[in-house]
Amino acid sequence: MPFYHKLGNIPHKRHIQFRKPDGSLYYEQLFGTIGFDGMSTNSYHEQRPTQVKEVGKQYNVAPKIANANNIKSYRLKGFQVKPENDFLESRKTVLINSDCAIILAAPKQSTKDYFCKNTDADELIFVHKGTGKLRTMLGNLDFKYGDYLLIPRGIIYKIDFDTEDNRLFIVESRRPIYIPKRYRNWFGQLLEHSPFCERDIRQPQELETYNESGDFLIKVKKQDDIIEMVYASHPFDVIGYDGYNYPYAFSIHDFEPITGRIHQPPPVHQTFETDAFVVCSFVPRLYDYHPQSIPAPYNHSNIDSDEVLYYVDGDFMSRNDVEAGHISLHPAGIPHGPHPGAAERSIGKTKTDELAVMVDTFKPLMVTEEGMKIADETYHKSWLE
Repeated sequence: MPFYHKLGNIPHKRHIQFRKPDGSLYYEQLFGTIGFDGMSTNSYHEQRPTQVKEVGKQYNVAPKIANANNIKSYRLKGFQVKPENDFLESRKTVLINSDCAIILAAPKQSTKDYFCKNTDADELIFVHKGTGKLRTMLGNLDFKYGDYLLIPRGIIYKIDFDTEDNRLFIVESRRPIYIPKRYRNWFGQLLEHSPFCERDIRQPQELETYNESGDFLIKVKKQDDIIEMVYASHPFDVIGYDGYNYPYAFSIHDFEPITGRIHQPPPVHQTFETDAFVVCSFVPRLYDYHPQSIPAPYNHSNIDSDEVLYYVDGDFMSRNDVEAGHISLHPAGIPHGPHPGAAERSIGKTKTDELAVMVDTFKPLMVTEEGMKIADETYHKSWLE
């Protein structure tokens, strides 16, 4: 996160004595990335954050690959993923490569009896259905339909849902997820041409602090294993922190579309970046206004990247027979474009109401067994006249 944030109580210098009212020390923790070279946060704890009482059950959650060398376009019917009570168990990886995993989840219950910690990856959670609160060691964030929740790797968190009807589209990234460089100046400030600004980023403002001892279960993901660890102090015992490494929220509804006289390429929709993939937001927008424009996208070949499009809501003008919750996968190496009749239908239209999230990966994606359970294997023929 490229913006400085401060919450709670902190001393006036790093790495100096910071004492409680009774004279004992608070415990400082540097929470950083990329060694000591990446974004970091200094947090101050009521108790030592190092008190492991037990390392318990360990089990593997690596997805099983169904198609490791895919050249076929697929449509995955995401809402066919069945709801499950447990948050972690509800997560079904449908596409994966060595840089990221694309996951669908329909959790019915909040994480009540344990905390989550992903040491493998940043988690970008898009909320398709549901409202609630993301609770973390560095503060809380309310969420609703259309929110992206960015949880940096190593953050300890819980999710509280308001109802049982929840649908999440999740990208796990083994590379840090950033706001695109081209939107920022050399100070890190978002520039005038950026489709969103600092006012749209929701930082944690509510800090839960517990000074409690006991048995606190954290389910830690490491190298595709879930490891159940019991800590002696409550993970949410931070009384203050400052820095650049913390969870935040951004609503797709606050993304301001970039339009032009003729059809604009996908990079104008970019919202997040890594050095291995990008994430884009397609939002309601005015169509191109050249008198001879064709608003539907032109046919194009993804020579160097796989394209994943998650359909959220509205009228998907370039596709036939696509519904909310569907995912299209167009692999690198083959051309794709609007379905038959879509280009013709788009001529003369003035706007689109579509809402979608796109992930373009620079390494090929493999389809998992969970993905094949919801796959339309005839989708690659849907461009035939």
